[in-house]
Amino acid sequence: MARFSGLDKETGHKARGKTGVLLLNLGTPDAPTASAVRIYLAEFLADPRVVEIPKLIWMIILHGIILRIRPAKSAALYKQVWTEAGSPLLDISQRQQAKLAKHLQAQGYDASVHLAMRYGSPSTSRTLQAMHKQGVDNLVVLPLYPQYAAPTTGSAFDALAKELMKWRYIPALHFINTYHDNPDLIDALAASIQKDFDQHGKPQKLVMSYHGMPERNLHLGDPYYCFCLKTTRLVVEKLGLSEDDYVATFQSRFGKAKWLQPYTDVTIGSLPEKGITDIAVICPAFSADCLETLEEIKGENRHVFEDAGGKKFRYIECLNDNDDHINMMANLVKPFL
Repeated sequence: MARFSGLDKETGHKARGKTGVLLLNLGTPDAPTASAVRIYLAEFLADPRVVEIPKLIWMIILHGIILRIRPAKSAALYKQVWTEAGSPLLDISQRQQAKLAKHLQAQGYDASVHLAMRYGSPSTSRTLQAMHKQGVDNLVVLPLYPQYAAPTTGSAFDALAKELMKWRYIPALHFINTYHDNPDLIDALAASIQKDFDQHGKPQKLVMSYHGMPERNLHLGDPYYCFCLKTTRLVVEKLGLSEDDYVATFQSRFGKAKWLQPYTDVTIGSLPEKGITDIAVICPAFSADCLETLEEIKGENRHVFEDAGGKKFRYIECLNDNDDHINMMANLVKPFL
């Protein structure tokens, strides 16, 4: 397609024809303060994809109880992982964006790479509006959730559709909804784990901890649980691990409902009494380290393990902006460029 600067010579319309890649992640508060966390949680927990409770009832609970109590507690946790660069999730995501843009440019692709968060800043709507102003009419969207789930990938699509509904001219849209069994992802995860084994020795047990979801979601047709198990199977096959060498668990449960099991904290706390005192933990559902990996796993669950008698606890970082992770992202989007 021919590209012109300014107006199209034939129609007089603003020239378009540009390709844009949009990386989407969950989001983060702007600061580790109660007020900033309250704003973030108000948006996050109001999403009907995240909490599937009748709206009126949930809004009363959310604004009457949760947003009065939880922000201060969560802010204290965020302070533990906050760095000079700010939120780890945002910092890492920005590095992923920059490295992917550089990678694609080096391979001769004419595509701009943008970053947005489902909740908080940079917002999905404002980022899309900026892409629209730049003339993007071929839009490639990569939600950075390896395993599809309605509260994550599904919600990302909701935000995308909500903004596009306002546009007169809808761009060509390529939405990558899952990559849980992508060979490049499996290779990158396996390489990360093997590197840890080579440096520190093989642990008695590898714990692959995925973000939790209510069990009800599975029964309603959400494939997340199945996708997590497939990622696990492919990684352990790549590593040549036996069934006794690993366990897949689910973390970050919230509320009193039954969530996907086995639970990470319960499992980790029970291992020492079984004679397993040396473990390594990795979180394959997270594309970037964040509160749930750095505070909950590397911090809180380490204490659970050690308090139960565990001796050696290692946390294996997320793929973050590792070169093989960036290469995987590039390979995912290149067919649509």
